[in-house]
Amino acid sequence: MTDNKEHIVNLTTEGDDIVDPWTVASNSDSGINYDKLIERFGSSRIDDTIIKRIEKITGKPAHHFIRRGIFFSHRELDTILTLKEQGKPFYLYTGRGPSSESLHLGHLIPFIMTKYLQEAFDVPLVIQMSDDEKTIWKDLKVEESITLAHENAKDIIAMGFNPEKTFIFNDLNFMGQCPAFYQNVVRMQKCVTFNQVKGIFGFVESDLVGKIAFPVVQAAPALSSTFPFIFGDQKVHCLVPCAIDQDPYFRMCRDVAPRLGFPKCALIHSIFFPALQGARSKMSASDENSAIFLTDNPDTIKSKINKYAFSGGRSTVEEHRKLGGIPEIDVAFQLLYFFLDDDEKLKRIHADYSKGYMLTGEIKKIAIETVTPIVECHQAVRKQISDEVLKSYMEIRPLKFEGGLAV
Repeated sequence: MTDNKEHIVNLTTEGDDIVDPWTVASNSDSGINYDKLIERFGSSRIDDTIIKRIEKITGKPAHHFIRRGIFFSHRELDTILTLKEQGKPFYLYTGRGPSSESLHLGHLIPFIMTKYLQEAFDVPLVIQMSDDEKTIWKDLKVEESITLAHENAKDIIAMGFNPEKTFIFNDLNFMGQCPAFYQNVVRMQKCVTFNQVKGIFGFVESDLVGKIAFPVVQAAPALSSTFPFIFGDQKVHCLVPCAIDQDPYFRMCRDVAPRLGFPKCALIHSIFFPALQGARSKMSASDENSAIFLTDNPDTIKSKINKYAFSGGRSTVEEHRKLGGIPEIDVAFQLLYFFLDDDEKLKRIHADYSKGYMLTGEIKKIAIETVTPIVECHQAVRKQISDEVLKSYMEIRPLKFEGGLAV
């Protein structure tokens, strides 16, 4: 049965948060109202029942991204968990639109979750580098977008994905290498009208035709037949970890897939990672002070957090001691919320800051000490990712997994 809630058009009224694949904006220092977003998009919250099932299946505590509600919403994650309980296969699909040479911390969030899911459930993974999208939307030549895709892919590889179970592809090359990809794009294009993509994505008649056609390109990898060298003729379920602004692509895909004889893809959605200037601002590759980039050195990280991280503290020390800080809008605390593994330490920091025992400078210091080693470790691994390593991940080949093709 079709879930009619999935076809809600992304209309907003004055004062609403704006969330679509290209724009995320909030009028509140605390950021997007995710309860309203779930209602508007028609997804489901990841509740305790889902979390307990994940922990029972994996035999381990759920990732702190799930426990803390960083990944907070889903579509048919329960179906994926049932498949795993039954010993049936599924695969992961996520991606990156390469628009700059370096990723920032926010870009890591879906990949950290994807890596956890790959390891916890022992499943294959495909990663799309949508360099075609960035060529169309940005002032980039085709050749420049391909180069950025390859450089960004090296950052992704540096996170430690299993090479035997991970395939990375960039659209501008893969479309010509694998006929099945373009064939599925065309199949899906025959099922989607301009009025539908206009309603979902807000396109207008003056938009480039490439923009109107692109959503199907991002949706096609959620059909397992796009990768016959991995899945053969199996119709395998797909789970897509992504930020919730990418959900419109897959609402469209979920409508089309059954008409083509494929299962609907499942999704697990993350909240948005804040810009250093706070939830009202947006991280931008063109504004180096809006985010911590993976190329930043320790002095730069320290300077950025101390100088630009939006504070939830009060205007004076006396007032802060009396009223306490507001962790929910404090960017240094949000960095800890995303990257500090220790739940008990995070709770203590939250309580001490809220009660005024801890000052803004102290919480920024802890954030610097938490984030800097993560960036330094990534840089060290990234230096080891050669063109040959990149080529091995992008080679069209079978992947090793239970139920996979014979190698």
